Amino acid sequence: MNKKTFCAVVCAFFLALAFLAEAQQPKKVPRIGYLSVSDAATDSARSEAIRLALRELGYIEGQNIAIEYRYAEGKPDRVPELAVELVRLKVDIILAAAGAPGTRAAKNATKTIPIVMVGSGADPVEAGLVESLARPGGNVTGVTNLSRELGGKRLELFKEAVPKVAHVAVLYEPANPGSLREVKEVLPVAARALRLTVRSWEVRDADGFEKVFAALNKQRPDGLYVVGGPLMGANRKRIAEFALKSRLPSTYTNREAVDAGGLMSYGADLADSYRGVAYFVDRILKGAKTADLPVEQPTKFELVINLKTAKQIGVTITPNVLVRADKVIR
Repeated sequence: MNKKTFCAVVCAFFLALAFLAEAQQPKKVPRIGYLSVSDAATDSARSEAIRLALRELGYIEGQNIAIEYRYAEGKPDRVPELAVELVRLKVDIILAAAGAPGTRAAKNATKTIPIVMVGSGADPVEAGLVESLARPGGNVTGVTNLSRELGGKRLELFKEAVPKVAHVAVLYEPANPGSLREVKEVLPVAARALRLTVRSWEVRDADGFEKVFAALNKQRPDGLYVVGGPLMGANRKRIAEFALKSRLPSTYTNREAVDAGGLMSYGADLADSYRGVAYFVDRILKGAKTADLPVEQPTKFELVINLKTAKQIGVTITPNVLVRADKVIR
């Protein structure tokens, strides 16, 4: 073997070794940080729906994607520290499933890790989370559910479904700017048009519910309207149980509360929203820049009615509303 041939063989040998070593190197599995204000049990329906949506796009947890879950256990003040924890773990994407406050906490914790909003009810531009819906401009994008803008329609459907409702108690989180705007600006206008009396009750933390429930038992309103938000979402079962016990018709921003025992809800189609979340994860992992991915607004809305609850509290839903429901729990 001449010197030239020998060198060629040696080079080919080492190239083959390098290729083999590279092939044997395990591929980096992307890590997703999941940030929720609820506890794992309460949030399970949402997190499972997102996992299924990711699976449809080929991302299977435990195989080619890992998810780090962080739950604030119904305490919104814990969300910022959990966001910081996810940043320290150097996750590739943060899914902010804790409303606008959760997205803001994540944004405060990192300016580089992409953040995907999971159906925030607030206007993300108004909340200062993105520069515009078409061009977010920073490291935040995702799905907005427009819950606040739907407040008037939700109240209208509530009155139409249960005509006897005249005095409505409104539960909301004063620390949530979107909730505050819905209570102060949106609902009073709709209530006047519907000739309803509304009285708002603020709940600042999980310990505040019992005090408000005791006051409502004395006031005896005809209906309960729950403004969406992290604290309300984390305590949806607790609120629904109070409404059931008090035989109080109740309306919510999303079907998860109705699944927990609430009477009815009107809002963005959650399954469609979760598919949107998976779409953003897929695009970002394939190299898309968060700043260039337009925020998605809902195109599908759903009216959900729980007839089991209606029967328990002695309410008959009017047929013209029932026939328009997208889902009826019997």
